Amino acid sequence: MQKNERGNILLESGTNEIEIMQFTINNNLYGINVAKVREIMMSVPVKHIPNIHPAVEGIFKPRDIVLTVIDLPFYLTGKHSEPDHKDLFIITNFNKIYIAFRVHTVVGISRISWTGIHKPDKTIANGDAGVATGIAQCEDQLVTVLDFEKIVADIAPETSIQMKEVENMGERNEREYAVLIAEDSVLLANVLEKALQKAGYTNLKMFSNGQELWDYVKSMANDPELLRKNVSIVITDIEMPSMDGHRLTKLIKTDPALSDIPVVIFSSLITEEMWIKGKKLGADEQLSKPEIGHLIDVMDALLENKNKA
Repeated sequence: MQKNERGNILLESGTNEIEIMQFTINNNLYGINVAKVREIMMSVPVKHIPNIHPAVEGIFKPRDIVLTVIDLPFYLTGKHSEPDHKDLFIITNFNKIYIAFRVHTVVGISRISWTGIHKPDKTIANGDAGVATGIAQCEDQLVTVLDFEKIVADIAPETSIQMKEVENMGERNEREYAVLIAEDSVLLANVLEKALQKAGYTNLKMFSNGQELWDYVKSMANDPELLRKNVSIVITDIEMPSMDGHRLTKLIKTDPALSDIPVVIFSSLITEEMWIKGKKLGADEQLSKPEIGHLIDVMDALLENKNKA
């Protein structure tokens, strides 16, 4: 199997699989997508910064970059505890930001299918406020996969989609293109929907995962006129239960009846490695959240070119 320079296994593109790193906080088992992890290191003392969110411990500089440290035990429980020298820092990179999260132990890595990750029910998810993005079966353990993007957005709202980017575009005409969006985060889906509507894209259809969107598109594959009317462009996240965005892209782009549909991957995971994967699968564009203004510009260009064809 191919490995990158950090030693992480690079999954074959479009297989609908994920590697989950399992870690513990107060003996509870949680998970994070390995694609977000850049390093694991022993915890060290951090420099406190005044007037910051209570879940932010402070900053430290391991090498050539200053990192913010989030006290994940406090964020999840609301209770402060003395840092232990045995604690670990999980260094992450998503949305083009490096952040360190304090955890108690790291257990290991499991490779599973996205079909094995289930959306938590409302008693756990707590609507927009929930931080459990999925429940995964890893070997004989149930693992709560956390929504790290939402955790960071709660602490620093400026890291999420900014409606001001759309407002700065000024008045825009309404566009009748049929835009299909696959996004499993309820919070992000709502914000994305409002932003695109404000940008003139009012004909939106939202799906909570790639499987739902694929079933919808595939049902029209044999009716070109129906397809043309109901599918102009697809916007997809990567991380989603049931079917991820890479698998969705591969299915669309390898189906002769559907391959002309523009597909834009809009994800927090657009690293160099992920960009290469998406390119191989045929994605027309790949953008990092939360660049909503860039997404709208790309949509405008792709749809204008498609209309000319």
